[in-house]
Order: sequence, then C-alpha cells, then structure tokens
Amino acid sequence: MSSSHSGSFVHKARLTAKFLGVSAAAGVLTAGIALPAVGGLGLGAKGAVEDFNSLPDDFTAPPLSQASSIYDADGGLIATVYDRDRTVVPSDQISPLMKSALVDIEDNRFYQHGAIDMKGVLRAINKNATSGGVSQGASTLTQQYVKNVFVDEAGDDPAAVQAAQAQTVGRKVKEMKYAIKVEETLSKDQILTNYLNITFFGEQAYGIEAASQRYFSAHAKDLTLPQAALLAGLVQSPSGYDPIANPKAAKDRRDTVLKKMAQYGTITQAQADEAIASPVTLNVTLPHQGCITAQQGAGFFCDYVKQEVLQDPAFGTSTAERAALWKRGGLQIHTTLDPKAQAALQSSVTSHVYAGDKAATAMSVVQPGTGRILAMGQSRPYGVNANQTQINLNVGKSMGGGLGFQTGSTFKPIVAAAALENGITPSQSYASPYSMNWPAMKDCSGARTSTRDEVHNDAKSLVGPFTMAPAMAQSVNTYFASLEADTGLCNVAQMTNKLGIEQQANGDKLAVVPSMALGSNNLTPLEMASVYATFAAHGVSCTPTAITSVTNADGKTLSVPRATCSQVMSTQTADQVTTMLKGVVQDGTGSPAGLTDRDSAGKTGTTNSGKQVWFVGYTPELAGATVVSDTDAPTSLDGQRIGGKVVDQAFGGTLAGPIWRDAMSGALKGTAPGQLADVPLN
Repeated sequence: MSSSHSGSFVHKARLTAKFLGVSAAAGVLTAGIALPAVGGLGLGAKGAVEDFNSLPDDFTAPPLSQASSIYDADGGLIATVYDRDRTVVPSDQISPLMKSALVDIEDNRFYQHGAIDMKGVLRAINKNATSGGVSQGASTLTQQYVKNVFVDEAGDDPAAVQAAQAQTVGRKVKEMKYAIKVEETLSKDQILTNYLNITFFGEQAYGIEAASQRYFSAHAKDLTLPQAALLAGLVQSPSGYDPIANPKAAKDRRDTVLKKMAQYGTITQAQADEAIASPVTLNVTLPHQGCITAQQGAGFFCDYVKQEVLQDPAFGTSTAERAALWKRGGLQIHTTLDPKAQAALQSSVTSHVYAGDKAATAMSVVQPGTGRILAMGQSRPYGVNANQTQINLNVGKSMGGGLGFQTGSTFKPIVAAAALENGITPSQSYASPYSMNWPAMKDCSGARTSTRDEVHNDAKSLVGPFTMAPAMAQSVNTYFASLEADTGLCNVAQMTNKLGIEQQANGDKLAVVPSMALGSNNLTPLEMASVYATFAAHGVSCTPTAITSVTNADGKTLSVPRATCSQVMSTQTADQVTTMLKGVVQDGTGSPAGLTDRDSAGKTGTTNSGKQVWFVGYTPELAGATVVSDTDAPTSLDGQRIGGKVVDQAFGGTLAGPIWRDAMSGALKGTAPGQLADVPLN
C-alpha cells in the first residue's frame, strides 16, 4: 500500500473511530445496537461508554432568562429590563409553519428517531470519511436543545460558552446521554417548543418570540411562511445569515429552507416557489431595554427598583441569590410611582435646570404615612451620552447613587424636633447675634467638641433676640447653634437616627459635630423627603418603599419589602414643627416656594458659598425634597447660567424653591386641598 493511501486510510479510521465510539455509547445504552466496526476500535469506544455511564442521570433545564417589566402605580409600563431579551411562549403561541421549517432544515427525521438518529450518525460518518474532514454533523434537535441549555447556563462567560460548544467526544457523549433523558421525559412538541424558546436568533434576540418581534415586529404565532423559513435558517449561523447585516445570505438561506420544506412535503412546490419569489421584507424593532428607556424620565426610579431587588433580603438571602433572580427575569414588578406626580416633577426639573448646565437638580417625592416613593427625577437624563448620567443623585452610594449633598438649613427642623422632644418649648429665646463662637458641646461618647470657628447669620441685619418660630422662618444660624447646645448634640444625632438617617450618603458615619445643625452632613433628597414626610404624618416615620408586588416567570407572587412605620416623635412635636414650617413659606425665606391654593410647609437650605441650595417641603398629601448643585467638583452656583438665566446669588428659596413649587402644584392639580396642622407655639 502506498504511503498516500496509507495516510488517507488512517485519517478515515480516526474519523470513523470518533463517530462510532460515540455511536457505540448511544447504541449500547439505548437500543443495544452492535455496530460491526466497534470491535476494532479498541479503547476509544470503551472509554466513551464508560464516560457515558459515569454521567449523572438527572438533567434539569434551568428557568430561562427572560425580560422583566416594571409598571407604575396605574399599571403603565415604565421600562422593560433583561439580561436576555427573551419572552417564553407556549406551543400554541408559535406558528406551526415555524416548527415545520425548523424541523425540515435542522432534523427532518425528528419525529421518527429517538434522542440519537443512528441513520444520521452513519450518514455523517460516510460523508466525513469521504470528504476527509468533519463537514457534516449528526446532532438531532434534541441534542441541539441540550447543547443550548448548557450554552445558556454559561451566560456571558466566554470560556464557559466555548466549553459548552466544544467539538469534543466528551461533550458529545454528555449531550447524547442528556438528550436521551429529555426524550424520556418530554414529548416531541415540548422539546421543539423548548428549543424555539431557548435558541439565539441574532440581534440580541433569544427565543422565537423575541426574534419575531425583532425582525418582523410580529408575534411568533403570526409568522408567515417566508418569515418562518428565514428564522429557521438563522439557527445555523445567526450572524452569517443576519438579514439586517447580510440580506443576500439571509435570502439564500431562507430559500434553502423553503426548498427543503417542499422536498419533505410540508408545503407544495408551488407554495415554495411563491415564497422564494418574494423579497425578504423586514419590519425591525430595535432592541431597547433597561432603565435608559424608562418613560416620563423615570430612569432613576427604575434604577432604584433594580437596586432594591438586588439588595433587599426580601428577594433572596444572599447577594448571589438576588442577582440570579434579576438575571433570570420574567418578573412583573408593580411599583409606587405615580405617573401624574412623575410627569410634573420631570417637567419642573428639566424646565428650571437644563441638561447641559454645569449644575444639576434632583428631586424625590414621597407619601407621608406610607413611605411610598411617588416620583423621582433629575435634570440630566438617565443614560451614558453627553449631558446624561446613570448616577442617581436622589440616593446614596449604596443604592447606586452619589455622595449626597450638604443639606444646609433644611436640617434645622430636625434640631427643633429634638429640642421639643427634650422639653424645650417654642418660646425659648436666644440673643442670636449676627456672629458668635460655637457653644461647647459633647458628642454621644461624652467627649467635648470644641471649635474656634464662629457661626454667623446670612446678613448682618439679622440679629435677635428670637424665639423658635421666627428663627426658623428667617433661618437664623446663631439661634440654632444655641438651641443645639441646650438640646444636646447627642440628642440631635439620636433624632436624626430615629428619622431613618444613620450614615452619610457615601457610607461614612454621621459627623456628630456642632455644625450638623447647619447641615454639614452629606444627605440625599430621598432621605430629606422622608424626614419631612414624618412631620406631615404627625410624627410617624416610614422607610421609603418603591415596590408593591412582584410575580415571577411562573406566575408566583414573591414577597416584597414593606415600609416600616413607627411613631418617632410625639404628635405635638411634629405639629409644632409643621406650624413653624408653614411660617417659612408664608413670610419667611421659603415664600417663593409656597403654594397659593393649599396648605404647604417647608424649609430652605443654602450651603457655604452657595455650592448647594435646597428646598424641602410638604402638603398633607406629598413631601418632596429638591437640591441644585454643581455635581462634579462643586463650586459656587453664584454667577452660573442655570435654566437659561444667570444666577446672581443662589438661595434655596429662589433657586430650588420654584422647582419644588411647580412639581408639587402639577402633582396635586385637581386634588382637593387638605389641611396641615396649626397649633399654638408657646
């Protein structure tokens, strides 16, 4: 025998051994098929059988990753989010033409053979041996389904995906055994339906429903013959036959499918000819998903919902468990977002501060007495492009947000509440000069805090004596420095904790220092809105909540985090604070923010050099907090162009106040006005 013939014989023998070794494994364990050539293959076939027998018997396909939907309080869709763009559909929601097209092009004997098609294996052996390479495979649709399960489990890990698709005897043996198990437990139609739901069709579309929507903007049950043939052809090479990127290759492949369907009698030759003569007509729906697509500017609220699912123990005992739930998807998440309030907030923040301004504004609105987050937004849209951001300025770092903002004088009502709870009355008077040294105080460990700094008021004409209400209305710094000292610094810190604030937005501990009375800690709009909601609710503080109900892909209702509400101060204290804050908007620093058609209360805040300005306020129905700040390296807002106007000097009442006023007015439009508390201050 010549050397060339000898080399060819050896090559063919190796190919035959490779296929027959696997065939032997399948034959020995399924049908007792004894292939004559196996005896001469030696340990290759024996090893394959041993590998086959060593695999565990159980095969459970994991739940498929699907898209999740997030809805507002009225049931309107806020956004669709997914790790995989997939919507699992039952068999009766898939066109019979789609099933037939797939079978005819991928495995025309699907309904005649078992998990492994021995005729196909032998045909592949002969074809590959003749061609001198591996030009034809022998995988059934059931085997392909099993492979797709392992690919899907691999997720986005390139190494794991490569291993799940590796052309090795070991993987084929594993695929065969589990294919046998699948055929034992599922009907042919169930296998075909599962295959169509799991497989990748290109253009980020997983499963037949997503693919139908992507390429034709149609449901899988409504696919026409040419459409079904095109999608069936994509399975072999989603990128190579992509009709968007490679239209000619896609049509050629589609036509090949149609010819096969005619060859196997699924359709007539006339039907095939008519379909082949038709052009490939697409009606593409581009993939849009995630919080970036949220309606009414609710991207930041959407992101907050995502963070709540990923972090709250109600959705899983571990970080990994919660992440798996979110990735698996198929969730129907109903939320607290009020579309009317959200629209009003978004209109206000974007009209007063432009996306391209150096400064930005953020605002949160909550419902007193429930903790429900009704609206959340920012002047810069949620996104990754210029003048956009994915940092939620309404919340702290732990919830995907920023580092917070010094709150300025919006913190003073907390000091007042602590004072009232500790027996100091609103009639308490202090000299309140323009400037004074900070009084000596002790922190919660009993250590004395000392500072050589002076505290002074905003204007030299602002001098006392003052009692609590006028000092609140005029935001007198020296009054509240004295009040904090008499109340006790630790009592102020403890009241802050009771109101749900135990650390700064960046995760650091609260700085229990004298300047906390003037808002030196970095907090967030959501936190401050919740604090003021406590005053509106007569002293009942509720943790913020965004989710009302969740069902998973199986229709099972999941437990969701509930607001925890508790009485953290007396009704009298809360109502006295409310009465004082009504004075702020009636004839104090917050008068530009006051609502003209209903009771409102609130407080302004302006930090040193005007780097941040706030207005936090409430009605009986809503509590909201607005901040305006340069978000990069905060500098003074004075002299900046904000909302198309140059700001000479930034104050909470004149810059943040109108944003709050317009948002709240819009949210409450058409709502009967309620009454805020109005009690004696003595």
